[in-house]
Amino acid sequence: MMKKAVKYILAIILVLFIASNSIYFKKLSDVRASAAKQFDAAKYARNYLITQLIPAADKAPQADDLLVLLKSTPDTAFKMYSHGLDIGNIRFFIVQGQGTVTAVDENDIYIVTKNKQALKIAIEYVFGNALRDAPGLININDFTNTMDLNNIAAEIDKIVRAEVLPPIKSKIKTGDKLTFAGAFELNQEHINLDKIEVIPVVLKIDK
Repeated sequence: MMKKAVKYILAIILVLFIASNSIYFKKLSDVRASAAKQFDAAKYARNYLITQLIPAADKAPQADDLLVLLKSTPDTAFKMYSHGLDIGNIRFFIVQGQGTVTAVDENDIYIVTKNKQALKIAIEYVFGNALRDAPGLININDFTNTMDLNNIAAEIDKIVRAEVLPPIKSKIKTGDKLTFAGAFELNQEHINLDKIEVIPVVLKIDK
């Protein structure tokens, strides 16, 4: 009887030993920290804006030229200058230009370009994928999930809202000369140039 008891005790000890080496617990803070290290969207967005987006904006087509092309041969304009990560009709363009401010409201700056093209530039609702997708420099296959891509777009927009817009919003007025670069979206099946709203990444008042 004693031998059986000893065997049972030894068996229990062995099971507990194996279990203790097979199962372990992590603190929730450690799990969260590990997940955070996997992908830093804010860091990626900052680097992308500085090293890729702004240089791409500096080489972007002039607004006057692009708008003329969109009016005359839209298929060519879309093939040459539009990009998008998703398959569908929504496409994004990157553009730069200069213009004179004709009006300002809480949402937009309204300008007329050198060639008398009317445009509006967003200064309030800066959201979406335009700045992320318009240059065509991000490859969707480089990311393991769509959440990372969504977070990149959100972080780029956050930088614009925090750093690009405030210095302009505080002093822009009708009659000012403005230099801008940014991105906008169009539906290639239902093109409406009157609805173009540029999301800026570069915005400055010319002296």
